[in-house]
Amino acid sequence: MAKPDIHPKWYPEAKVYCNGEVVMTVGSTKPELHVDVWSGNHPYYTGTQKIIDTEGRVERFMRKYGMGDAASKKGEKGNKKK
Repeated sequence: MAKPDIHPKWYPEAKVYCNGEVVMTVGSTKPELHVDVWSGNHPYYTGTQKIIDTEGRVERFMRKYGMGDAASKKGEKGNKKK
């Protein structure tokens, strides 16, 4: 036997707000959704991704695995013909 009225109300045209602007409509159990980040302002999708590294982890990783400026300088020295 199925229990009646156990599912929440479905809003097929729920509005998604970001910074006070409607950015899209989706189906949801809430009529309005307020978000801080969406694909229109997320750094990965907009191409403005920045690496925030306060403890030097990225630099240490780059040195450890030979990537970045240190690797290119090292590679240049080793590839010179005598």
